[in-house]
Amino acid sequence: MVKARFYIGQLIEHNLFGYRGVVVGVDSCFNHTDSWYESVAKSRPPKDKPWYHVLVDESDYVTYVAERNLRTSLEDRQIDHPLLGHYFDRFDGSRYLPRQGLH
Repeated sequence: MVKARFYIGQLIEHNLFGYRGVVVGVDSCFNHTDSWYESVAKSRPPKDKPWYHVLVDESDYVTYVAERNLRTSLEDRQIDHPLLGHYFDRFDGSRYLPRQGLH
């Protein structure tokens, strides 16, 4: 089993596109369709490494990103996304704390 580098509630940044976000789900390996991978994952990240479900800051977009395309955000400011309250109870100043039952 591959250990994930990021965790639910962690603030991240995308290496290529520069957007900030928060992790809301972690898959130990790619867990989407082959057709999605072929059409969206243009850089062909490895399928056998962790992938993350991410709420994108200042949008209503939820994305699916390979671990190699993410880094820890250097900013601790909160993100703006309409689904934050669905996943998290609060922000502790550096990370979001998941709602009960979503860990």
